[in-house]
Formats: sequence, structure tokens, C-alpha cells
Amino acid sequence: MSAASSEVMATALSFLLLLLCSLVPAEAQLKLFNLRASNLPTGLLGTTDGYVKVFCGPNTLGKTSIRGDDPNPWWEEEFTYFSAQQNDVLRLEVFDSDFLFDDLLGICQRQLKVGTHQHDCFLKKGGTLHYSYTLGGKNQ
Repeated sequence: MSAASSEVMATALSFLLLLLCSLVPAEAQLKLFNLRASNLPTGLLGTTDGYVKVFCGPNTLGKTSIRGDDPNPWWEEEFTYFSAQQNDVLRLEVFDSDFLFDDLLGICQRQLKVGTHQHDCFLKKGGTLHYSYTLGGKNQ
């Protein structure tokens, strides 16, 4: 094999490797913060004892603490996920914690976009969930 042929082959392999790397979706860091709700409904047992379960795609990121007897809870928890991708679905499920079983108040779903965003989500059984997220590079 001549030196020119080797150089062409090396260039072609480098290009192929670059092309293959660009096909792999870029992972980014997701940070969910500033979770709060307003005007959660009052049930037979009194004021809502609210909490939120957090998911990104098929992954469970955790849940907030329960804020008892508060129709306007603010949760201090922040959730970070290092393998998020743009267009993954962020799903937030809002519950009222009760003695026998927890009532689902509503589900908020949104496709992730790069940057910092604030959203309001109207819950099926009443009230609004407010939240912010940032999707960016792993070093953010």
C-alpha cells in the first residue's frame, strides 16, 4: 500500500468516526428546581398533603417530601439527572398523601429543551404546579 493510499484511508476512517460520533445523542445535565403548587384542592379529609414524583423518560428521579395541610406548598428539593437528552419527557405526578391510598391530583409532561425554563401546569383535579428546569452541558 502506498503512502498516499494510507493517508486517504486514514482520512476516510477519521471522517467515518466523526460521523458515527455525531449520531450518538448528546447527554446533558437536567436540574429541576423551584417546585411549588397553588390552590390544591381540599378533600373530605381536609387540606391537601401534597408531594410530587419526578421522572425523566423511563427513569424515576425521586419524590419530594410531603407538605401537610398546605394548599400552596413549596418544595425545597432539587433533582439532578446527568443522562438527560433534549426531547426526553419530563413527567411530574402530583399526589395528595392520605391514610389508605394517595390520590393523583394531576400529571404534568413536557419535552425537554436546552436552556432554563419556567412552566405552569394545570392539574386535572384542581390547582397548578409551577416548576423550573435547566437542561445543559454536564459541566453546568
